[in-house]
Amino acid sequence: MGRAFLFALAMTGAAYGYAGAQEAEPAEYRQDHYRAPVPETLEGVTVVDDDAAYALWKTGAVVFIDVLPRPPKPKLPEGTIYREKPRRSIPGAIWLPNVGYGRLADVTDTYFRDHLKAATKDDKNAPVLIFCLEECWMSWNAAKRVREEYGYTRVFWYPLGTDGWDFQDYPLEKVERAK
Repeated sequence: MGRAFLFALAMTGAAYGYAGAQEAEPAEYRQDHYRAPVPETLEGVTVVDDDAAYALWKTGAVVFIDVLPRPPKPKLPEGTIYREKPRRSIPGAIWLPNVGYGRLADVTDTYFRDHLKAATKDDKNAPVLIFCLEECWMSWNAAKRVREEYGYTRVFWYPLGTDGWDFQDYPLEKVERAK
């Protein structure tokens, strides 16, 4: 079922499309205002809804990449104990924060490429699903980058991300940033 399902999904991606905002698909990466309505499409990438994302997750054959940015540590008075809010994500997902910005520093680009390469065993045909939160351009940018710059051929984008996942009452787990 795994390969046949993935093939069918890739061939009929529109049937599993995301019915979100009517935002036009830009030609370039989004550079600012990352929490805003996103397009329904991403050229060359299969857009999936909650049910399709869950079905892909259940196969165990798709690499799930969470690109939620890591919040900066606030300026606090000396001696203040700071606890970062834990990230609850899709079980088994790899959390690669800050890789969805419109422009990436070389070190962040290398971090993203190296983790993708390791997770896919350097197979550019391995299926990869990119997500963040609902209305998050970080996931749109990251999925575009994985397809266009990094050359992966089976890229899925889940625009509802963990918001949609949680709304469907699918399981979530605490994840740590990939080192």
